[in-house]
Formats: sequence, structure tokens, C-alpha cells
Amino acid sequence: MGSIAVDDATKSRPPFKVLVVGGSYGGLSAALNLQDICSGRAARCGPDAKKATIDGTSAAHDGPQFAVDITVVDERDGFYHLIGTPLAFADESYAEKCWVKYENVPALQQSPNNIRILRGSVQSIDQERKVAKVLGSESGPEPTDLEYDYLIAAAGLRRVFPVVPQSLLRKQYLFEAGDHIQAATANRHGVAVVGGGAVGIEMAAELKLVCPDLKVTLIHSRDKLLSAEPLPDEVKDRSLELVHEASVEVLMSHRVDKTEEFIDNGHKAYKVYFTNGHTLVADSVIMAISRSVPSTTFLPRDVLNEEGYVKIQPSLHFPSETPNSDDHLAIGDLVKWSGIKRCGGAMHMGYLAANNIHMRMKQAVSGTEPTYLELDEIPPMIGLAVGKKAVAYWPTNGVSSGEDVNKLFFGDDLGFDICWNHLRLGGYDVVKA
Repeated sequence: MGSIAVDDATKSRPPFKVLVVGGSYGGLSAALNLQDICSGRAARCGPDAKKATIDGTSAAHDGPQFAVDITVVDERDGFYHLIGTPLAFADESYAEKCWVKYENVPALQQSPNNIRILRGSVQSIDQERKVAKVLGSESGPEPTDLEYDYLIAAAGLRRVFPVVPQSLLRKQYLFEAGDHIQAATANRHGVAVVGGGAVGIEMAAELKLVCPDLKVTLIHSRDKLLSAEPLPDEVKDRSLELVHEASVEVLMSHRVDKTEEFIDNGHKAYKVYFTNGHTLVADSVIMAISRSVPSTTFLPRDVLNEEGYVKIQPSLHFPSETPNSDDHLAIGDLVKWSGIKRCGGAMHMGYLAANNIHMRMKQAVSGTEPTYLELDEIPPMIGLAVGKKAVAYWPTNGVSSGEDVNKLFFGDDLGFDICWNHLRLGGYDVVKA
């Protein structure tokens, strides 16, 4: 692994070792922004880089440069665009786009080439000794010790199928997506999508958009969609209107009691029983009820709350009473913080974490007291794709919806290019048109 050019003040010390656990939006943001800052570039997700892109100029970071070796540990073999799952499980051509193997992500191969991707999982960490036990996918049955100077926990949530694919390899994922699409689009009795949260809404609408002749029924146990989210009723009501406009049938206040499989004219089918006595027959039943749990079993119990989320300070550091708290940070969906879990928030946290680790490096070399960037409280906000349209809400602007909102928030591909460009995964100076 190569190391970057550094100034004279840091030539005498070995590279700082940074371990990032998780290679999704937050983890890649942290790794790439830290690489930028340590090599003298403006952080790619920061305001200076954004302004330079608009102005057509170059931007530099005026802080000291440091040699750094960054290891990203992830169970998957590539970057998976999580919010594209509803379309990936409806359209095989989009499924191909949605997962890019790490070796094919140009930003991870770009100079200074000091980011290493290790496919595997972190089993535990010793926060005091700063050692992680890592089980690599190709390193045998026993975990190995990996020393680090700084750690960023960005492993996200464990979500059930079909909220996310369960495959860890791109090749297997494409089979998984293909099998799901084939089962879901058998056009006899149609498909039932259970769960009126964001995933269920988007999955039902994308199926109907890709297969307009397919009967799609969205089933929700409450009298409002998005019932688990702290959003105004106007957002929930408008979401229901858009679902109807997308020609998706909706059953509200229908709680599933049980589902029975049977053979109908030689084909597998399902009968759904509801607690109110109603029944529904479908070719496929998609359970879009997210039973998500934080991927934090590798962390010490004293940094977690009772639900398993990491208790962070506004600077994203572990609780101050724990060992070496300023050298351990957590970002993304696994942290206990205000707001709805969003990829934009995870990428922003990655940018903040990169800056704060650089501050710690500066302190280690020169003794300068760090001035950390802090995460603000995040109010409830959402962007929800519903077929060709979308609904959006944020407190300062209220509710908006329509095809123009879909274009603004999701582009033409459920936000893939938007996220790819924001992280500059095509390269620091490359942005997809």
C-alpha cells in the first residue's frame, strides 16, 4: 500500500493507521475525505470542493499533510447503492448498475492509492489497546489482529431481505435480484407488498412502473403510511395520493395474520389472511417491514445504548468516559442521533469524521489542541420516490411533490448518480453527466 507525500514535520513518523468498519455511504465518505485532506486536497464532500467544482477551479486544504494508511473492512465485495434496492429488485438492468465492485470504483484506485479494501468483518475491538480482531473472507477461520491509530465505525444496520440483498458478492446478488424479479412479476394474481414505510412504498411503486400490467397491492397495518416516522400528516397523506396515482392498489388498516402457500394450476401462489377477516391471493408476497438492528456487536457494550446504537458526542466520538474516546468515532445509521436515517446524513458524518481525525493527527504531531467539527441536531426530513413522482419534506420548505421533485432528489436512477458524484467515486475530478 502506497503512502502519500508529506511535509518535513511529519516525515520522521510512520503513516497513521486508520480503520474504517463499513464501506457504504458513510464509510467511503470518511475514507475518501480523509485521503483528500491528508494529501492537501479540499475534502470532496466539503464546501470548498463544491465551490471549486461550480467555479471550474481547483481547491486545496491548507492544513498539514500526513502519511496515512486507511483500511476499509466490509462484508460485501463492492459499493452497493442501498436506496436503489426497490428498483434493483424490479429491474435487472438497474440491478447491474446498483452494485459496483470495489476494484472497479476509480476513486479507490486513484493516487495516492492509500486505501485498502479488506473483505471481511470486524469481530471485536480493544478500545484501550486500539486493536481490532478482523475475520477476512480469505484469511482462514481465525481472526487476525489489526492495530490502528483511529477507528471509524460505519457498519450501518442489518436489514432483512428484500429491504436489502443478503448476498455479499456481486455475482450472487445478481442471481438473487433476478430470482426475486421473476417471482414478483408473475402476472396472474399479482404481488402483495407488506409494509407502508418508505421501502414498501418505493418497492410497490417501482414494480408498477417497471411492469405496468402487473397488479401491485400495498398493505399497511395502520391508517397512515409512514406511520413509524416523525413526519407531518401532510407528508403521509400526500404519499398515499402518489401511491394511488402510480396505480398501486392500497389496503390500509390491514394487519397480516398469516400467509399460506398453495398450488394454483401448477403454479406457486400465496393466500394472505388478515386479522380483520379479509383475505388476498398473490403470486408473491414481499415483506417490506424493516426489522433493522445496528451492526455494533463488535463494539464494547459501554459505548452502546440499550438498543445497540452508538452513543456519540456531537464531534462523533465515542462517549468521553470510555478509553481513547477521541480516537474512536461512529457515523451513519448505527449512531444514536436525531433525524431519520438517510444516506445524505451518513455522507455528511463521514466528512466531519475525516476532519476530526485530521485534527487528532495534527495534535499528535504538533500538540495543537483540536477544534472539532460538530454534528448539528437533524430535524425530520425525507425524500421519497413514488414511481415517476416523489414527495419531499424538510422543515424550512415544507412539503413538495411531483415529477420535478423526483428529478431533483433522485435523478433518473433513484439517486445512484447523485451519490456517486457527491462521493466522486469516478475520481476526484470526474463527475458523471
